Amino acid sequence: MKPTIVAMDLEGVLIPEIWIAFAKKTGIEKLKLTTKDVEDYDQLMRMRLEILRNNRLKLKDIQEVIETLEPLEGAIEYINWLKSKTQVIILSDTYYEFAMPLMKKLGYPTLLCHSLTIDEEGYIINYNIRIKDPKKRAIEAFKNINFRVFAIGDSFNDISMLKEADEGILFKAPQNVKDKYTEFKSFDSFNDLKNYVQYLLNN
Repeated sequence: MKPTIVAMDLEGVLIPEIWIAFAKKTGIEKLKLTTKDVEDYDQLMRMRLEILRNNRLKLKDIQEVIETLEPLEGAIEYINWLKSKTQVIILSDTYYEFAMPLMKKLGYPTLLCHSLTIDEEGYIINYNIRIKDPKKRAIEAFKNINFRVFAIGDSFNDISMLKEADEGILFKAPQNVKDKYTEFKSFDSFNDLKNYVQYLLNN
C-alpha cells in the first residue's frame, strides 16, 4: 500500500476564520466574507486590501486579533492523533504573517500557504500567491511521488484539491458548499472525521 498524506485546510477547519474575527473587532461587516461566500479568491482579497487601506488598518492590527484566537475545540487533539497515524500537511490560502502564532498552538504541523507584501509603515499593500491553484497543485505533486492523499476542507477554494485527492472530505462546511458538492462526504465533528479517516487509513 502507498504511504498516505492527509492534507487539511486551516481556517474554519482547525482554527477560527481570521478575517471574521477581525471583522468583529473592527465592526466592518464586509470583512466577514470568506471563501465560503466568494468563489473568486482574487476578488475577495482585493476587496479586503481596499477596506484595510481605506480604514488605515495595518498588519499589526490583524496580528493583535490573531494572538487572541485559539484552535477550534477538539482540533489540537485531532491533529495530535492524526500525526501519530500518518503524515499531515496544512494547505491554506492564508499567509505566513498571519498563521505562525496559530501553528505554535497546533504543535507546528507543516504549513504551505502564501505571503504578504508590507510597506515601511506596516500596511499590507499586496498579497503573493505562491503558485496558481496551490492546493490542487500540491495534491498533484504528492500523488506524483507515489503518495495516497486524503484532502479535507470546508470552502470553495478547497474544492479543486478535494477533487484531485484520492479521497476528498468536507468538514464544517456551510450548507451552500455541501449542497453544491454532494459528491463529497461531509462531517461536522472531529470525532466523526477521525472515525472516517481511520477507516480510510485501514483500507
